[in-house]
Amino acid sequence: MSAANLDAADLAAALAAPGLIHEDVVDQVYNLDEGIPTPLIDMVGGGSFSNLYSEWTENDLAAPDIDNAVIDGADAAGNDTVVGRRVGNRAQLSDKVVRISHASEGVNSIASVGSIAYQTSRRLMDLRRDMEAIACGRQASVADNGTAVAGRTAGLGAWIATNTVFGALGSAGGFNTATKVVDAPVEGTIAALSWGDVRDVILAIYSAGGAANGTLMCMSTPLVIRNIVSFLFSDAGKAFIAVPTANVTGSSPAVQSAQGWIDVVLSDFGITLRLVANRLQQTYNAGTAADLFLIDPPHFAIASMSGFRTDELAKTGHADNRLISNTWMTKCFREDAHGMIADIDISAAVTA
Repeated sequence: MSAANLDAADLAAALAAPGLIHEDVVDQVYNLDEGIPTPLIDMVGGGSFSNLYSEWTENDLAAPDIDNAVIDGADAAGNDTVVGRRVGNRAQLSDKVVRISHASEGVNSIASVGSIAYQTSRRLMDLRRDMEAIACGRQASVADNGTAVAGRTAGLGAWIATNTVFGALGSAGGFNTATKVVDAPVEGTIAALSWGDVRDVILAIYSAGGAANGTLMCMSTPLVIRNIVSFLFSDAGKAFIAVPTANVTGSSPAVQSAQGWIDVVLSDFGITLRLVANRLQQTYNAGTAADLFLIDPPHFAIASMSGFRTDELAKTGHADNRLISNTWMTKCFREDAHGMIADIDISAAVTA
């Protein structure tokens, strides 16, 4: 202790750590990731299933027959009946485990982080984020064999096989009618995103009958979406958007807001293209590449067998245990209603 006076340093050093000064800790935990949305889950439908392999049927109208002329009074001939094809996906069981000791539950922890209620709610968020990242990835479907192989559901990047653009040597996956699995795509050489490729994929979707409600969601990683916005503001891209107008509000003084972001592009055929930056969508090729999806939401769903559930596990000691789980799968009702531009160099500027 100082000879002159008792000061804060003396109190902190008294009787070794932690001394005689009360801790000053804000009773709150600050999280940056709590507000991050799950764009794909939020934009598409839900639904349910009752088998670890669930199927649905695709069917199309015939192409126009420009030679459809029949002699008056002729007998009916031929058979134009079409039954379509069955496609399906595998379920995936995803879970999180919470283990909280009796003492952890009982102590007065900061923001109650030691309580089972807090930890359960946070792990539910984690599980939802896992599902989002998997659903917008390239994962192939895998059947659960009940022993060593866990079931896996196909990601959107594996489903889309028709309206695609891949880098050199890359190729699409898609549903395999022989094996009844959705194959993963083959990674190609990464290259800059071309706005011409985006327009070509929109044309393919439109020609196939997609975007019937006049809207497509253009979803990718934040950097890819930012690169698109930069292109649309550039001399090469500004022809594709309306020129932003002045945004002045209020008076004395008036407030002028700078406009440096684009949310919506009125694209070819009057299709509204909504730009969606997904912070949970994963990159690949050592973090240098990403996919861009053009999504027609009514034709994609993320279904659950019985929804999110929280089960109490057996007590084996001085702790309470919870198992948070969801048995779920993606359902791509029509893969040709969507589009995919793969193997995008996320660091390269978008070209015309």
